[in-house]
Amino acid sequence: MSSTPGRLHGVGLGPGDPELITRKAARLIGGADVVAYYSGTHGRSIARSIAAELIPDGAVEERLVYPVTTGTTDHPGGYDGAIADFYDASAERLAAHLARGLDVVVLCEGDPLFYGSYMYLHDRLAPRFPAEVVPGVTSVSAASAATANPLVRRTDVLTVLPGTLPVPELARRLADADGAAVMKLGRTFGGVRDALEQAGRLDDAVYVERASMEGQRVLPVRDVDPASVPYFSVVLAPGDTAPRNRGVADRSRAGLASPEALPAVDAPAPGPAELLVVGLGPADGRWLTPEAAEALAGVDHVVGYGPYVDRVPPRPGQRRHSSGNTVEVDRARLALDLALAGERAAVVSGGDAGVFGMASAVFEAAQDPRYAEVPVRVLPGLSAVQAVAARAGAPIGGDFAVLSLSDRLKPWEVVEARLDAVARADLVLAVYNPASRSRTTQVARARDVLLRHRPGDTPVVVGRDVGRDGESLEVTTLGKLDPGTVDMRCLLIVGASTTSVTPSGAVWTRRYVRG
Repeated sequence: MSSTPGRLHGVGLGPGDPELITRKAARLIGGADVVAYYSGTHGRSIARSIAAELIPDGAVEERLVYPVTTGTTDHPGGYDGAIADFYDASAERLAAHLARGLDVVVLCEGDPLFYGSYMYLHDRLAPRFPAEVVPGVTSVSAASAATANPLVRRTDVLTVLPGTLPVPELARRLADADGAAVMKLGRTFGGVRDALEQAGRLDDAVYVERASMEGQRVLPVRDVDPASVPYFSVVLAPGDTAPRNRGVADRSRAGLASPEALPAVDAPAPGPAELLVVGLGPADGRWLTPEAAEALAGVDHVVGYGPYVDRVPPRPGQRRHSSGNTVEVDRARLALDLALAGERAAVVSGGDAGVFGMASAVFEAAQDPRYAEVPVRVLPGLSAVQAVAARAGAPIGGDFAVLSLSDRLKPWEVVEARLDAVARADLVLAVYNPASRSRTTQVARARDVLLRHRPGDTPVVVGRDVGRDGESLEVTTLGKLDPGTVDMRCLLIVGASTTSVTPSGAVWTRRYVRG
């Protein structure tokens, strides 16, 4: 064994044309002691065929044969277990050469770290041996070149997606994307085509098979026979191909823009359209009202905080305008500009849009005189406090107050004064926005304020992600409430003197106060 270990190289070969191999990759392959490459059980390796003329005489060749290429296997750990064992064994085969001081080149189609299998060897070997990754031309780049059309322009954002995603998730992401590339096709192509159609992207989507290789094909996705699609194919949905107008219609696909940045409208603008503000409920579609679902199906634009927009099922032709969580008024102005231009738009908000939601922000932005002719209609949604209360029993069965602990829009002194007033009034209290990454002390401070007027055994409900995966509900007391367990995904309900806990753990509040 050499005292100096060999060097591991993960070398990208590009998409298939040997002339697209970089000079550095060619040099390393030509000087390798060991050349490794993956193959299927049939023994053929596309990677080796691309680099065949560069492999030196006398180099040791390590063919790494996948034990399984589908999810069907007798391995006790299933497909994942079989593949993990394969990568472990392959890494040890290469480690033996590296430990002897031999340089190992692993051949990789495309780019080694772009959906490439080399990365799993790198994970296992790079901590033990010197390792280098040589980038290669990706299949997405080659496919875009094959179409001779730009995939993204200017401020468009490119989204790369695996075709193995569930169809609804893939459709949602395609609807949100500017330019998009979908990889890992083959047997997934039918689902990818369905997702493109659901997202309104089918008409401009292009299929590229074996980009840069012999047998390359470029076709509209509509014209492709799903039974003929190999794994080495890509679907492209260019960012600037779909018709876009429409004045303000697409100013948002890369974020919010100022009204002054809007492109000119091609045709005389119609009269203002009604702007809808829609409450989505606190979780999935089961808690979306029929009125809200019907409204969302009828609009051409959905505007909102990204995670809320993601909850709206995409439909063909509908544009989605996602933005961050601290630009509510800018988001409202975007929606009002759309409505002003005659576009059918909806602003979405979690829970009820009128409870710490977007409705107030829309009306605030609508105070600008130029929006005077835009009608605004708010569609209610199930609020988070209702959802948590229902899970707990009936804690808001009597008088109650709702308060946000966030001091982003109001000073803490105001929050504290209101907490004190609610506690003195003996009202049940629902607490929104109790904590965040940057707000870690408010829960403890609020508890201390409430304890000035309420006993330590006052019931407290802590609901987390109610209605979503991982939902939890805890019933504790004000004195035992641990602020460290509360985060932004929680809503608290603090009881009053009329609130009780049943032997089974349900929390309820009497509808009356004894005199």
